Amino acid sequence: MASGKSSSLADTLTAKGVSRRDFLKFCAAMTAALALPMKYTDRVAAAVASAKKPVLVWLEFQDCAGNSESLLRASAPSVSEIVLDVLSLDYHETIMAAAGHQAEEALKMATAEPGSYLAVVEGSIPTKDGGVYCTVGGRTALDIAREVCGNALATITCGTCSAFGGLPAASPNPTGAVSVQEAVPGATVINLPGCPMNVANLTATVVHYLTFNALPATDQFGRPLFAYGSRIHDDCERRAHFDAGQFVREWGDEGHRAGWCLYNMGCKGPATYHNCPMVRWNDGTSWPIGAGHGCVGCSEPAFWDTMTPVYGRLPNVPGFGVEATADKIGVGVVGVVAGAFAVHGVASAVRAKKDPLPKSQAKIEEDA
Repeated sequence: MASGKSSSLADTLTAKGVSRRDFLKFCAAMTAALALPMKYTDRVAAAVASAKKPVLVWLEFQDCAGNSESLLRASAPSVSEIVLDVLSLDYHETIMAAAGHQAEEALKMATAEPGSYLAVVEGSIPTKDGGVYCTVGGRTALDIAREVCGNALATITCGTCSAFGGLPAASPNPTGAVSVQEAVPGATVINLPGCPMNVANLTATVVHYLTFNALPATDQFGRPLFAYGSRIHDDCERRAHFDAGQFVREWGDEGHRAGWCLYNMGCKGPATYHNCPMVRWNDGTSWPIGAGHGCVGCSEPAFWDTMTPVYGRLPNVPGFGVEATADKIGVGVVGVVAGAFAVHGVASAVRAKKDPLPKSQAKIEEDA
């Protein structure tokens, strides 16, 4: 994990044997993922190719390491993996060779200069009893987060635990687990929730930063709009079956085998914002609903408390059916479901109609 800050991404890509064609295909995919006009592909390519390695430190707290697993399962040797690899990942306790005092010294050195590094956090941060329920190197997660995230150029939370508290924060929350933003209120944070986050969204966030020297525009929960700006229900491959009233009634029944809608089986797609249907998993080959399982709403705040039981259907919302639009569905959900995920449905619909684009996105649109 040597820094190698003098090397550009172009040098690294060449050394790794990545062809110019594959690199441009990657840049085109990132441009599309970021919802930018395709004419930005050349700009993205130029920025990524000439970028120097920014230092990145990856912290793990109350977590299952699922986001690290997602990172490690980027296709090898994909351009995505290389882009993340050349970030000069100076500290990641799960995969780094150093251990003990040497590992902690690496963290100290990487974060010595405030504003010179990016921080990635997976896992929630316990605050009860002084934060003793999660310690690394004799220090509490709370103490480490305040120091590292508080002085970082920006912090990217990977996974729902670091973004919203996740499973550890579910009622009754015995450790007082909170999100990074709650633990370090003054930090610049962008949230990539999901159980786990999709490495494609992490890559796109980094590419956006390298291209525009700024983090992407976000929603009210700090999630980038390019990845969390639309409902799963709106982009779902089974949406036509929903509109036609064709629902799976029992696991393994004829409708299930035919790929009908999983709404009655507890799918939370109508109340969940994420780009899972587009980016998918395993090299874009599949995703939970495509594999026959409903969405559990894992990218929404407090999903474990508001979206459970997992196989319990959302309330019977008036207006569902052939004539229902996605906006009507969102408003209907808000009318009958308590919880932050419901508020999000109305807020996003209203914002899309009334609010101007966020400044960063407005600037991009103006340039286009």
